[in-house]
Amino acid sequence: MHKTKREEAVTSLHDLSAVDLIAGYRAKQFSPSEVLEEVLAHIAVWEPHIKALYAFDPEGARATAKASTERWQKGEPMGTLDGVPVTIKDNIATKGQPVPLGAASVKLVPAERDAPPAARLREAGAVIFSKTTMPDYGMLSSGLSSFHPLTRNPWDVSKNPGGSSSGAGAAGAAGYGPLHLGTDIGGSVRLPACWCGLVALKPSLGRVPVDPPYVGRVAGPMTRTVDDAALMMSVLSRPDRRDGMSLPAHEINWKALDKSPRKLRIGLMLDPGVGQPLEKEVRDVAVKAAKAFESAGAVITEVDGILTREMLDGLDNFWRARMWDDLSRLAPEQRAKALPYIYQWAEAGAKLSGVDVIRGFNMTMAIRAAAAKLFCDLDYVVSPVSPVVNFPAEFAAPINDPAKPFEHICYTVPWNMSENPAVSINGGYDRRGFPIGVQIVGRRFDDLGVLGMAKTFEGLRGPQKPWPLPPKK
Repeated sequence: MHKTKREEAVTSLHDLSAVDLIAGYRAKQFSPSEVLEEVLAHIAVWEPHIKALYAFDPEGARATAKASTERWQKGEPMGTLDGVPVTIKDNIATKGQPVPLGAASVKLVPAERDAPPAARLREAGAVIFSKTTMPDYGMLSSGLSSFHPLTRNPWDVSKNPGGSSSGAGAAGAAGYGPLHLGTDIGGSVRLPACWCGLVALKPSLGRVPVDPPYVGRVAGPMTRTVDDAALMMSVLSRPDRRDGMSLPAHEINWKALDKSPRKLRIGLMLDPGVGQPLEKEVRDVAVKAAKAFESAGAVITEVDGILTREMLDGLDNFWRARMWDDLSRLAPEQRAKALPYIYQWAEAGAKLSGVDVIRGFNMTMAIRAAAAKLFCDLDYVVSPVSPVVNFPAEFAAPINDPAKPFEHICYTVPWNMSENPAVSINGGYDRRGFPIGVQIVGRRFDDLGVLGMAKTFEGLRGPQKPWPLPPKK
């Protein structure tokens, strides 16, 4: 039967989910080498427009895919993701490649070994063909960087993909294969997923071992489907002793995503308590999502946000001081290479007292206490991911003012500090067809439940718009 161009695009190998790729390999419908070549051809069309990649290694990937193809021909795959194309964010170490952290001020030294998430993906047979871009030190929700070229959003190249997993978000939306690995300390997988139409899980702290570990810092999947996010988690959540903050090894059936919302108590959080005003189109999408769960039997209650101005400003102070500590150790000429926005933001940290910084850090515990109280009476929370639909590609943040750097993360950052799992999933579109994300938050350690709720929402939400086509030359 003749297919239209749009139908052909949907069924192209680069557009297939990881679940479908594995099924295709098993049935010998196509090989990892064939899939990789389609992904590489697609990248050649898109990459000049969006600049999502760092340390792109097509020849190394071809060798890995060839070995995978030979294993599948023998019926002997080496792991869960054998032959599936994957990207990894700049700041997750991969052996032999420098880790610039998106910053021109960082000295380029090849990593001695893979960080835990990269090691798990490689052990599972994934074809790691590239790293992805990020802003300086991961401290922006933007594709702006002093080291990488400006990363743009495939849905509209005049708009920002978000960050700090900016390249991962752009690559996922553009169809650079099905699986992309990001990190999140305040919204850095969820915000680009929101603005790029993807699924992204910020796991419970410690669910995915990382190195180096830090307060609120997690690594998580960025994919086009919930099933792929769960598949990726089945690999990423395996133990690694290098992370002293990781959770004990625990067998989770990541395929068990069936979850009925019936009688679940869901809070609808439209006002986070502080931050940028919520745009109407974003609000409408969040309300529609809550009503979809209500129609499926959930009990919806509108709830107040848990963040206060003191909490947000405290986090800001703590992070400024932490960033200035890093920058102050550099020679002046190296320090000057950092993005001016980051330099100006961090420099204010030098003026804070020790008491100011401790008070700021202590806000993490205040947020944690508020989140625990909220979830005494709720099973899940539904909210926007971002208060705004989008913002210009050239901006460091939606407000673009280093004096007000975090007004847009008020829906996302509480759950890093409280350690709750939270997923971003596309909930709809604005009047111009730009994606708008919805966030689903669960109790600590209920990562599977959060993905199950997202899977349910995929069914309730209905068909989505086609993925963006490459800009015309």
